[in-house]
Amino acid sequence: MSKLNPTIGTWYRNLEDKRLFEIVATDEDDGTIEIQYFEGEIEELDTDTWDELTLELTAAPEDWTGPYDDLVSDDLGDTEEPKRPENWSDPLNEFD
Repeated sequence: MSKLNPTIGTWYRNLEDKRLFEIVATDEDDGTIEIQYFEGEIEELDTDTWDELTLELTAAPEDWTGPYDDLVSDDLGDTEEPKRPENWSDPLNEFD
């Protein structure tokens, strides 16, 4: 049973199916909660269904590519350049 309030922008893990999702919208008039799973799927739940879920709060995933299953490494930017400058050991070298 979920005792957590659905908060837009907050990430949760369903302990039954282990899926991560974020609350993207709520509608108090309709009593619905819209969630987006890490993989990209969007689902609308009613408050009764929400209350039946076994959830835990979790941090947002570091890997933002989850919903984009068709990405290749070239889509992530310039993969030929190193992620850090070659003179990383002394960042003050840039200054005269």
